[in-house]
This record gives sequence, structure tokens and C-alpha cells, in this order.
Amino acid sequence: MLAESRQPWPAAVPVDVRRPPPLGEAAAIITFIGHATFLIQTARGNVLTDPVYSERASPVAFAGPRRVRQPAVKFDDLPPIALVVLSHNHYDHCDGRTLRTIEERWHPLVVTTLGNARLLQSFGVRQVEELDWWQASAHAPLPVTVAPAQHFSARTPFDRNRALWCSAMLTVGGRRIFFAGDSGYGSHFAEIGRCLGAPELALLPIGAYEPRWFMKDIHMNPDEAVQAHLDLGASRSIGMHFGTFQLTSEGIDAPVIALRESLVAREVSADRFRAPEFGESIILPSRTDAIHE
Repeated sequence: MLAESRQPWPAAVPVDVRRPPPLGEAAAIITFIGHATFLIQTARGNVLTDPVYSERASPVAFAGPRRVRQPAVKFDDLPPIALVVLSHNHYDHCDGRTLRTIEERWHPLVVTTLGNARLLQSFGVRQVEELDWWQASAHAPLPVTVAPAQHFSARTPFDRNRALWCSAMLTVGGRRIFFAGDSGYGSHFAEIGRCLGAPELALLPIGAYEPRWFMKDIHMNPDEAVQAHLDLGASRSIGMHFGTFQLTSEGIDAPVIALRESLVAREVSADRFRAPEFGESIILPSRTDAIHE
């Protein structure tokens, strides 16, 4: 992998930083902050997924992948956070600096997978609920079920696969939101759709997939993400895990371009799966079955 040539990325890409809109009468508002970080506003509490606000996805502040897009919602503009959903312990998803700050400000519950409590406690997080696949949270302010993913875990060279990884299904106002975390493509997407129900909105990774000989088992490419969308039976999907940190060799715009091409090839309507703008908010209404923006 180190010998692979990489497409050059810009050092920085401007982001239209936005404030989250008020919830109003919506069942949920889902705002794309960047990479795998989403703010999900609900009447039963606000949720962050895999929150990363640090400049680098790294154990140190002076080296490692540097973000080329800043978070599209400033940390100080976040509403009070009641729940964090943490899919696994990789540095681009589990950021100790961000989690410490969240804990100091709001003391939320962190729902995660087996083997991650000790790490989170080392960051000062006091409320941690470890779950296995297919287990539902007993303490979250809204229904959350941890589901399978095809990935791996590690914080150091010596702890590979000592903690579990996951996706998650959240239910708000009777509607399901699926957060895929990190995953290669596999039969688990169809199984999740069968067992937990088709989501109204799926948040699916589309980036960090080249070269395929190295990444295929742990990261989907955009075409596989479209198949995962179909397997889940999702009403609509939006892409994530692209355009923030250069983790692999494809160009910064390649995931978005490849997603459009796959939708055409598979004859899937472009309004059913697209890459969101950074800072974009998707409104899940409470009184109709449509998803409006």
C-alpha cells in the first residue's frame, strides 16, 4: 500500500460552515459535518455519529492524515448532545480529543461495541454502553440497535481486532435511519434490511476504497455502496466518508463521480442516492412519508 501512487489532493477545500437549523415539527434533521460525523437532531435528544473535530486522524497532532475540509458545523454551534454512536475505534472515527470535549460539555451516553469501554473511559467518558451485534440499547434516549459491519479495529500495532466494529439503526418518530460506519460490501446489508426493517434514510460510505486489492474487504467503493442501498431497501441514501481525509489513493472527487456513474449503470434514480454537500441538512418530516431538503 505504501508503494501505491496517490492522486494529489488539494491542501484545503473551502467549506460553507453552517448552523444546524431548528428541529421544528420534523421527526429528525440530519446534518453532514464531514467524513462519518453527522448531527442527528430529534425531539428525544441530539445524536452525533463518529465525532471527529481534530485537524488530523492520528494518535499525534503533528503527523497523520490532515483534514482538507474543516467541520461544516462549528463545535460551539452544536446543540446539546445526548447520545454519541461510535462505530469502531479507528482514529478517523474515534477521536479522543473530540470525545473529551463532548464529555466535558454534555456528558452524553456513548453507544458502541464490545471492547471499547476501556478506551472511552481513558478519554474521561463516564457513560458507555457496549453492545454486540443485534443488541438494542437499554439506555439511549431513542431506539438504537447495533448491527453488523465488515471491517476491523486497531489503535496500535498490538491490539488489532480486540474490539468490535458495527453499523447502527436508529428509530425516530417511527422512521429508521441507518448509519453504516465503515464497511466492506457483504451480505450483512440485506440481512439488516430483513431483520431491522428498510431504513427511510441510509448513511453509507463511498470513499477510501483504492486500491481494491488492499481495501475491498474493509471499504466499499461507490458501486458497492449502491448495491448496499438496494440490499437494505432504503428509501433514500446519502454518501459519507469522502472528501475530508486522504486515507487511500483515489482522487478527492473520484467517489462522487463514481457514484453518479454507478447510479446510471444500475438505473437507480439520482434522487435516491447522492453525495451531500458539506453542512447540508436533510429533513425527515414527521407527518409525511417524503424526505425533503
